[in-house]
Amino acid sequence: MRKVFVSGCYDILHAGHLQFFEEARALGDYLIVSFASDDVLWHHKRRKPSIPDDHKRALLQGLRMIDEVIITHGHKEGLDFEEDFLRVRPDFLIVTEDDKYSDLKRELCDQIGAQYTVLPKTPPRFDPVSTSSIVRWVQAPTEAPLRVDFAGGWLDVPRFSRPGEYIVNCAVSPLVSLREWPFEKQAGLGGSGAWALLNGRDGFESEISLGVGWQDPAVIRETGLCVWRSGNWPMLDFKRNGDFLSGRMAIYWTGLQHDTPGVVDLPRDYDRIAQSSRIAREGALHADIAQIAQGVTIYHGTQLDEGMDPLPVIEGSIAHKYCGGGYGGYALYLFTDPAHRNTAIATTPMLREVEPFCRV
Repeated sequence: MRKVFVSGCYDILHAGHLQFFEEARALGDYLIVSFASDDVLWHHKRRKPSIPDDHKRALLQGLRMIDEVIITHGHKEGLDFEEDFLRVRPDFLIVTEDDKYSDLKRELCDQIGAQYTVLPKTPPRFDPVSTSSIVRWVQAPTEAPLRVDFAGGWLDVPRFSRPGEYIVNCAVSPLVSLREWPFEKQAGLGGSGAWALLNGRDGFESEISLGVGWQDPAVIRETGLCVWRSGNWPMLDFKRNGDFLSGRMAIYWTGLQHDTPGVVDLPRDYDRIAQSSRIAREGALHADIAQIAQGVTIYHGTQLDEGMDPLPVIEGSIAHKYCGGGYGGYALYLFTDPAHRNTAIATTPMLREVEPFCRV
């Protein structure tokens, strides 16, 4: 009888595990599956399992292709199953192509003459998932805010970051969900960051990979009126709930979608952008909308110099700017009080209210 041995955490079983078990079992007559105990999982990964060990063992034992299940307790990283492996003396140790401990496992196989076998990648029968992606999906919120930015945009792009400068932005409602999205798409409100969060994905990695910055997923996840330190990765300088902005913000749809990655490398005045961030930061610190408006106005000047079209003048507004860097999308308008904003919304097509959103 040819014994086949596999090991892992198998913390949340999914179809990819089943395919792996089936392909491993096909190489022998008796499949032994070992998994790290809750103690080992905590020791190496500082997290607890999704279900108790006895429940996990019962689930694995219930699979038709598995003949034996072992809970391992060894604390040697990558070889928590070593003692059990040497005891049962299998004929094969099956691993995947991305195994991080191949050298250690080959040496272990040599001790008993077992065959170290790398299972080649085969086309999955289902869209590939991982335990971590399942956890993120379960933990993903059902709703998320979008965002408006006041000043300092582009200073969140790692290659444009400047020590000592800031990005000032605010999460806003109405909220969005996977089933309800009451805004235009590709509109400069951080929709891609919200979409990633709702789907349980890492919004930071996806934004950075596009060559743009991290401010969208940062403020959408944090919520509130936030001041961030410019740098390669989000570092919160301070945050407040943004209540003083209630009734004073609106967004105007320009009628054009925008494309931030397509314009990221255009020349622009980063000195003035940095100046706008310092002024807007002081406005956020002191709950002074006039000072925030000053930062917004300076920043919008850099957008006009870059070649963006002038925005319409709306009566009662004290400042405005494009919400994104892609020559379109929504534009932010600030007002001194709710009365002026409400009048503007009533008389200006394509203008709608947004409110600061801060999750308790």
